[in-house]
Amino acid sequence: MRFADARLQPIWEKVRAGHRLERQDGLTLFDTDDLLGVGRMADHVKRAREGERVYFVINRHITPTNVCVLSCAFCGFARKPGEAGAYEHTIEDMVAMVKGETREVHIVGGHHPDWPFEYYERMLQAIHAAHPDVQIKAFTAAEIDYFWRRWKIEPKDALARLSAAGLRSMPGGGAEIFSPRLAKLLKYTGKADPDRWCEIHGIAHALGIKTNATMLYGHVETMAERVDHLLRLRRQQDASGGFVTFVPLAYQVAATKLRERQTPPTDSLRTIAASRLLLDNFPHIEAYWVTLGEDTASLALHFGADDVNGTLEDERIQHLSGAQTPAGVAREQLFRMIRDAGKIPVERDALYNIVQVYS
Repeated sequence: MRFADARLQPIWEKVRAGHRLERQDGLTLFDTDDLLGVGRMADHVKRAREGERVYFVINRHITPTNVCVLSCAFCGFARKPGEAGAYEHTIEDMVAMVKGETREVHIVGGHHPDWPFEYYERMLQAIHAAHPDVQIKAFTAAEIDYFWRRWKIEPKDALARLSAAGLRSMPGGGAEIFSPRLAKLLKYTGKADPDRWCEIHGIAHALGIKTNATMLYGHVETMAERVDHLLRLRRQQDASGGFVTFVPLAYQVAATKLRERQTPPTDSLRTIAASRLLLDNFPHIEAYWVTLGEDTASLALHFGADDVNGTLEDERIQHLSGAQTPAGVAREQLFRMIRDAGKIPVERDALYNIVQVYS
């Protein structure tokens, strides 16, 4: 493999030998002009793990409410009680949303000021009772932390009770960027900080609950802050071992306008590739088509990604923040994204059990 930037050669030697990359290597991956060189290295790692397979799931988003006590500067989703556009679903509404071939229900919402913890238990119990074969992925670490802040329910107890109600895994949201500077600048100091976020995921892993991890990029963070975020996730995975998928989330400009333009596809491809190279202990890296768009998500399958998420019916958080992609897609559209990249679609469930391989 030849590189336009000679700095990538020693990184390639580490990758080829299976040696762990260091912080300076990560900084180089984000600094180099040789995007294709970074992509080829990430694709090499992905192929060694999964060959040409790319995963997807038939899933449905349920966002119980957008009423939230927080005022994060990057969020175009949340509303205050009584504000125009605020909504609250009933449990009956949420049960009725799950239909057909759905294998995963993804539940994430605002930090509601009044809903008691028992309401969230009843929510999961009702969905699980009505749809026992559907796996429930629910509540970010930020939400689990909020249950403690609001109702003084310790995360271990909250997760144990939610698991008994039907919880099978956790999404990775609420991580944002692990940076005290950005927490203060973007006004998300009222939610779980990096230590707390990692602590809660570690507790979930100890209870046998698999989780995802995210990073919100493309706003006002530095490249060094991205690298430090990824390395923090890697250390937590070394410690607790329960992360399944890393999901880079491209910031959506339209609602909050922290910058003038959406970060370009080249930045997203670089971020996905660098994530695959640095997160050597994460099984999967996702190209989240909702924030990337279908074309960039397909390209990302040559830059280290091995998953495109799923059908995502009624996704609201990114769309209320300005995402211009469809609110849901059919299985055939996922096939197109994957096959346009020359890859093999593999339908999975929430825990990466294979449902069907489509040759």
